[in-house]
Amino acid sequence: MRTATVSRKTNETDIKVTLTLHDDRTAVQTILVQTGIGFLDHMLHALAKHGGMSLQLACQGDLHIDDHHTAEDCALALGEAWRQALGPVKGIKRFGSAYAPLDEALSRAVVDISSRPYCVTGLQLVREKIGDLSTEMIPHVFHSFAMTAGITLHVHVLHGSNDHHKAESAFKATALALRQAVELTGADDVPSTKGVL
Repeated sequence: MRTATVSRKTNETDIKVTLTLHDDRTAVQTILVQTGIGFLDHMLHALAKHGGMSLQLACQGDLHIDDHHTAEDCALALGEAWRQALGPVKGIKRFGSAYAPLDEALSRAVVDISSRPYCVTGLQLVREKIGDLSTEMIPHVFHSFAMTAGITLHVHVLHGSNDHHKAESAFKATALALRQAVELTGADDVPSTKGVL
């Protein structure tokens, strides 16, 4: 089983994450996300659900200041847990791409499990906040996750008018792309011409 538990404690946040990548599509997922930011909980729940993961994430953060440290550190801890759960980058598809709609919104995500962290987003968000989450933090969540997960991630909202729908379709597309990229091939090779990732 591909699973990991990560704890991250700073002066700003105290986080514990347990994540399992399910190889069996019929596996029962357990998802419980408690960051203190409702919309972030909703997005990370969607990421786990559609990404074929079980996820328990609990955070005590300095929300009396703002949402920045909590959102950023949860994404960093989640990316680290995801990378540890994945293990050695071999015997997987490596690349994943997906589209996900939510009503009028449509997003595309492309993933390369490259060990070369990079993130490009174009989310077309216009509101200052969705619930208690600053919209400026949403691309930062994707970036922080990609850095510690060790992946190249491109996420773009292609069109949409509702910011909730745009953000959620972006997380769902990312989940589907991640699920495809970590799919086991049955081989034991490193999916790279270099022979190492």
